Amino acid sequence: MKGLPGGMAQLMKQANQMQMRMKKTQDELGTKEYEATSGGGAVKVKVNGNYLILSLTVDPEVLKAGDVEMLQDMIISATNEAIKTARDTSAKEMEKITGGMNIPGMF
Repeated sequence: MKGLPGGMAQLMKQANQMQMRMKKTQDELGTKEYEATSGGGAVKVKVNGNYLILSLTVDPEVLKAGDVEMLQDMIISATNEAIKTARDTSAKEMEKITGGMNIPGMF
């Protein structure tokens, strides 16, 4: 960054630092776990910060009802809620770093 004017060099340095903080935060968020339930707790889904399903638990009583469509809906609902929580948490953490600026390509 030697050939850049003083202000530009400082701006580039700040951008690099922000990018490193964002990468570190993304790595940390990827290890967190988020859980959601549906059907009054009949279905429980746990995802990680990378939006991958870690576990799915179905209360055996739900299976006795034999309503496959209802079970599918509960699984989808719980999964979507867990992913939404993970995304919302990620967005809030990134906003702390960027100050609310939308920086294309950064995350």
